[in-house]
Amino acid sequence: MKILTIGDIVGECGSDFIRRELSELAKQYGADMIIANGENAAKGNGLDIDTAEKLFAGGVDVITSGNHIWNKHEMQKRIDDYPNILRPANYPGSCPGNGYVIFNAGNIKVLVISLLGNVYMDAFDSPFETAKRILEREYGKYDVSVIDFHAEATSEKAALARYLDGTVTAVVGTHTHVQTSDARIFAKGTAFITDLGMTGPYDSILGVKEECILYKFMTKMPVRFEQADGAVQFNAAITDIDESTFKAKSITAINLIK
Repeated sequence: MKILTIGDIVGECGSDFIRRELSELAKQYGADMIIANGENAAKGNGLDIDTAEKLFAGGVDVITSGNHIWNKHEMQKRIDDYPNILRPANYPGSCPGNGYVIFNAGNIKVLVISLLGNVYMDAFDSPFETAKRILEREYGKYDVSVIDFHAEATSEKAALARYLDGTVTAVVGTHTHVQTSDARIFAKGTAFITDLGMTGPYDSILGVKEECILYKFMTKMPVRFEQADGAVQFNAAITDIDESTFKAKSITAINLIK
């Protein structure tokens, strides 16, 4: 089977692209399942229900997230109605929503876990211990496992993937909006890429109009970030999985501009 994992979707530009183009892209890459990070997919940032519905309608099966998941107040009230919208699993247990889901992709059960990093971010439960706890709790209930690790530090992402090598099928990083060139299979069979990148405005600074970012850097003054528009970059990765062993055979980064 093949799983398509999509980097941080940014704003209306990115979410409209997913609704418009994802079906054909999924056919092109032979994807049997699609996982996308949607924490910045709504206008401004965060994720609202209308935008989540747009992503699902476009073909996304599971939406992962990160530190902006609660930026739209509506999501706090509605996330429990959507088991395939994940908040990070290492948020406090008192938070609404779930941090993982087991998705039936045909006859293959795929465990998807959303996690947040701790380095240079707010303090959350250990992503290492949280991942281990979930994998042990759900042992025997799934065939394939994929973790979206939404983290700032590249070393933390690599460390989690090394820690879980041979235990999970794939660890894909998100958050920085910049795709890395290190997609690979580790010795024990886990696929890894430090960061999938961004699906959103190409002529921008991480999805934001360049004049906003330049003004902030040059003046140190607060500024309202406005999302750019125009051509879209689609950053993702396709992971090919051996259905007899459920180990990753390959992982290939995708970087398109349309």
